[in-house]
Amino acid sequence: MFGPPGVSHLPQVCFHSCSAKMATITRLGRTALRLNNVLFRPRVLRIATISTSKKNKDTITISDAVVDHGKTKTEEATVETKKNWISWGFSYESEVKDNTLMHLTFFFGVTLCLVTTGFVWTYLPDFRMMDWAQREGYLELRRREELGLPLIDPNLIAIDKIEMPDDEELGNTEIII
Repeated sequence: MFGPPGVSHLPQVCFHSCSAKMATITRLGRTALRLNNVLFRPRVLRIATISTSKKNKDTITISDAVVDHGKTKTEEATVETKKNWISWGFSYESEVKDNTLMHLTFFFGVTLCLVTTGFVWTYLPDFRMMDWAQREGYLELRRREELGLPLIDPNLIAIDKIEMPDDEELGNTEIII
């Protein structure tokens, strides 16, 4: 056990509470996987059979059996006619519509949204006036140097506008300058 003597029960308490939390997370994950087992079902079953009979050649036969997931014969026929077409996910019926929608989506998404937004954002005017304040500060410093004035005026606010407390109001309050 780690830690000072007499405190040996603390790691066990932590272990039991952590293991209870881990068991709950594992149980929830197992339940979620059991409910969503459709995602993990294979659509094509591969079966490899090896012949054990004595022949001149060793043969291996591989057959593909398509698992029926509620498809109709017309859906299977359309899938079989387009063997080399892999859909982009925009249309599963038409290869032309699928490619057109994919190109339009990427054109608008990448070119117009990302590139145009970045270009406009880069060349926006200084709407927060950050650069203006810095330029104005440098101009004011140059003006004060040329006139021989102090860079920061100690009487920036008129003294008659400031209300200071009396000594009676301050009492024994320590004043740090």
